[in-house]
Amino acid sequence: MISVRLRRIAQINPQTSAFDRLGDDAELTFLPMEAVWPGGRIDISQRRTKAAVSTGYTRFQNGDVLVPKITPTFEAARSVLVNDLHGGVGAGTTELHILRPEGDVDGRFLLYVTNTHEFLKLGEAEMYGVAGQKRVPDAFIRDFCVELPDLESQRRIADFLDAETAHIDHFAQANNRLLDRLAERRVAAVINEVSGGEYSRKRESTLAWLNSVPDSWGEVRVGLLARMGSGHTPSRSRPEWWKECTIPWITTGEVQQVRNDRAEEIFQTREKISEVGLRNSAAELHPKGTVVLCRTAASAGYSAVMGTDMATSQDFVTWTCGARLEPFYLLWCLRAMRQDLLGRLAMGSTHKTIYVPDLQALRIPLPPTREEQAEIVRRIRSNNERVDRLMDKVKQQVALLAERRQALITAAVTGQFDVSTASGRGVTE
Repeated sequence: MISVRLRRIAQINPQTSAFDRLGDDAELTFLPMEAVWPGGRIDISQRRTKAAVSTGYTRFQNGDVLVPKITPTFEAARSVLVNDLHGGVGAGTTELHILRPEGDVDGRFLLYVTNTHEFLKLGEAEMYGVAGQKRVPDAFIRDFCVELPDLESQRRIADFLDAETAHIDHFAQANNRLLDRLAERRVAAVINEVSGGEYSRKRESTLAWLNSVPDSWGEVRVGLLARMGSGHTPSRSRPEWWKECTIPWITTGEVQQVRNDRAEEIFQTREKISEVGLRNSAAELHPKGTVVLCRTAASAGYSAVMGTDMATSQDFVTWTCGARLEPFYLLWCLRAMRQDLLGRLAMGSTHKTIYVPDLQALRIPLPPTREEQAEIVRRIRSNNERVDRLMDKVKQQVALLAERRQALITAAVTGQFDVSTASGRGVTE
């Protein structure tokens, strides 16, 4: 083996003359960031004309290794080797570094180099930029040192890793399919509970997201059961309103806490407002137990219960429940109807919004007593706990497979073992 920098064995972010030779109407492969997946999976079905991607896009060709430069896709080992591009050429997101193998370098071996532990960890350490927008610099790629065996050995290592990683990826994909099924089962169980479960006497529901409800239940507009409210942002141009801030203030940043539906309550907020700001704006202090629903942008449809007295921004609508409605029962109704709610009510092409008049018209299935509502919540929590435990175990297996995959690649590429004497799949078992 010889130690060599990447720039000596591959062109880094080179010009693509094959792209320049195309006519403006010629079609080529288009690759947005979301089309590049972990494990080398890639969707090359999208196409654009050369004229449509002549500026503002990264260009590449068959045989190139594409390395995502931005967090968290870089750390997720989402590099790919591209082949079978339409016309042999592609264009895509600018968040890619292009590595074009030269001379006696196997493209598959180069791809595995970009998936080693050292490459990913050192690249992560070299990232620059603000949180959430950090990128791996061009200089790191160029100067990264590779222990390069001869071409025959590169191909032998790549053949071995192709077989072994395919074996690992098969199990990982099976586990991910299981996670999808468990998530579907979790949602279905919630819908089943808020529609009456195993009640024997049912009638057809008038709600679009339910088939039936028990005969003894109502289907009631939420506004008749809870006081609806909203929120506001005190003027940022009045700095005196943003001093001595002590009131928890829910913004879209808090949605991350409840996005997976495991947490029911929000207790902490990233921002707070002051008593002065509250008094001089349309913001309102809502009591503990108030149900909140985000109605804008990518967080639209997500809901939670306030764990203490809080205010919200204008991105939220709130319901303070009366004597007939258990707040956590309302919460699970909102979560059960989320897809229907978004499909019917979320409007706007760029920043979708669920408008207040539509929310004022929301109806839910209503068991006659709060005790019955509380029992439904108890059963939902019990089922969710069982499913979540299973999902956690499966996720742990997926993480272990990813660790094993990277360790195997690192060991093979750096020569920690001779793949010609490795015992095949036994290495991964």
